[in-house]
Amino acid sequence: MEFLDVLFNRRTTNGPFLPDPVSDEHQRLLIKAAASAPSQFNSQPWRFVVIEDRTMIDTIARISGESMTAVISEGSFFERYKRHFRFSAEEMAEHRSGMYFDKLPAALRPFTRAVYTPAGIKTMRMLRIPQTLGEENRKLVAGSPLILGVMLDKQERNAHSLADFYCQFSLGAAMENVWLTTVELGMGIQFISFPMEAPGQWERVNDLLQVPANLELMALYRLGYVPEQSHRPVIDWSSRERRAPSQFVFRETCGEPQTGWDED
Repeated sequence: MEFLDVLFNRRTTNGPFLPDPVSDEHQRLLIKAAASAPSQFNSQPWRFVVIEDRTMIDTIARISGESMTAVISEGSFFERYKRHFRFSAEEMAEHRSGMYFDKLPAALRPFTRAVYTPAGIKTMRMLRIPQTLGEENRKLVAGSPLILGVMLDKQERNAHSLADFYCQFSLGAAMENVWLTTVELGMGIQFISFPMEAPGQWERVNDLLQVPANLELMALYRLGYVPEQSHRPVIDWSSRERRAPSQFVFRETCGEPQTGWDED
């Protein structure tokens, strides 16, 4: 596959993976791709924990599902991210950013406009929608053949006033390498974010993975092979829309938006 094809076909996998284990060859290639990323003074501040044990994955899945149920039920998730949610094609076309929720359960559709309000949250609780979403999330994570824990070395992060920025910048580059490599390998990847959203749950994951004091767990990702044809999840979204260059590119100074590139 040509590099630009890989780049422009990068996706976040919202649906299930095949049950097949990720081959040792592919696991090693993913880590090699991560390690090839740039880092300040070749400091290589990243560390990884590769998780295949079924009991470990099931426990992480349970923590993730419980976390999603909690943050949806209390409303903090919608309050935090409502500026990124779109519920119509027209709204998505206007903003050209964010997440377009174009697939929702029938019971949830009438509440999309009220989902940010106390009344909307109360109604969702009555319909047990947070529990339904949490269980869907648990099953999705539990069905992952591989989970990748991503960590940073604290000594590198605290080395000087700019070190933390450089470390996180480098880690982002490393994970982009992993993400692009999954496209080449016929794999998918998704960030497991909900344990970070609910108080106390990230600490449970840290304890489970026995993260030592000199490292900080930054993120979890689920990975696996993608089926050729798959049904979309109960709740799914589209995020392929991109802003036009004139909305985020400037010429010479930040006072002059780039012109003439939008048509491309």
